[in-house]
Amino acid sequence: MAKPQVVVAPVLMSKLSVNAPEFYPSSYSSNYTESYEDGCEDYPTLSEYVQDFLNHLTEQPGSFETEIGQFAETLNGWVTTDDALQELVELIYQQATSIPNFSYMGARLCNYLSHHLTISPQSGNFRQLLLQRCRTEYEVKDQAAKGDEVTRKRFHAFVLFLGELYLNLEIKGTNGQVTRADILQVGLRELLNALFSNPMDDNLICAVKLLKLTGSVLEDAWKEKGKTDMEEIIQRIENVVLDANCSRDVKQMLLKLVELRSSNWGRVHAASTYREATPENDPNYFMNEPTFYTSDGIPFTAADPDYQEKYQELLEREDFFPDYEENGTDLSGGGDPYLDDIDDEMDPEIEEAYEKFCLESERKRKQ
Repeated sequence: MAKPQVVVAPVLMSKLSVNAPEFYPSSYSSNYTESYEDGCEDYPTLSEYVQDFLNHLTEQPGSFETEIGQFAETLNGWVTTDDALQELVELIYQQATSIPNFSYMGARLCNYLSHHLTISPQSGNFRQLLLQRCRTEYEVKDQAAKGDEVTRKRFHAFVLFLGELYLNLEIKGTNGQVTRADILQVGLRELLNALFSNPMDDNLICAVKLLKLTGSVLEDAWKEKGKTDMEEIIQRIENVVLDANCSRDVKQMLLKLVELRSSNWGRVHAASTYREATPENDPNYFMNEPTFYTSDGIPFTAADPDYQEKYQELLEREDFFPDYEENGTDLSGGGDPYLDDIDDEMDPEIEEAYEKFCLESERKRKQ
């Protein structure tokens, strides 16, 4: 019985035997070689090979670093026509927008292939064809954002994949500098407009996810250009919270996002040089200092300039009398002339003031 026609490109066949283990990434090549040894005569197509690798990455994302090089090398021998490159782009795009957990991995894969695939036909290289494919979805954004549930779900997957692409797709300039694709930055801004213009719950949730993912990077990029796009977005979010008929949970989610942005997207910048803490440069300078109370039940520490002298006097007393506690109670039982006017039990007003202070301190501590 004659063998079916082999679909592998001749260039690849001249370099590798299809049965050779090096033809496939190591972790799953044995599945193919065993099938050939068992007498299976069906050779994989490009689509089957790529889809198998994508599924493999979905199940074992940790194998990306060790196997992506061999994958790209194999593709360079296989993807030698415009049609093959288009098919490769479509396969990766579909996986990245149909498998929820693959958008990040798909973006990383796209970045690697954009720098390592050698084919560059007149129709465009890998990155150009990928961006063209994304533009096809982008152009129907307004219809998709107001479409039925299935359409919106597909649109949201595209939006989040584009966000991952913006973060992971590196563009190398003529001087070797690495930048992000400005066209994706513009696209994300318009996608946010489409989502907020149709404030259904799932659209708003998608917008929140996108801003959590890319908000800090987008805002930095806009600020470098002197743009106020993020301020406009935050204003739009506040308007949605006030006016839109979205659910209470979604409104809470939007408010949390505004709060996150007000904290610089949760980023903490460590001081570049060590500086000795002082009351002027450290808001927590007095955090661990003792707290005392006046005869009126008013708390005071060294942070209160009006009580500096009294504070220092009490602090010295604390050093001389170990039994003297922070809160002004003399555990020794001796009559201290400075505190003779303090009864064993606080009067009701002082006790109420003290309880309020304790509750307020506890609330701040838990924040």
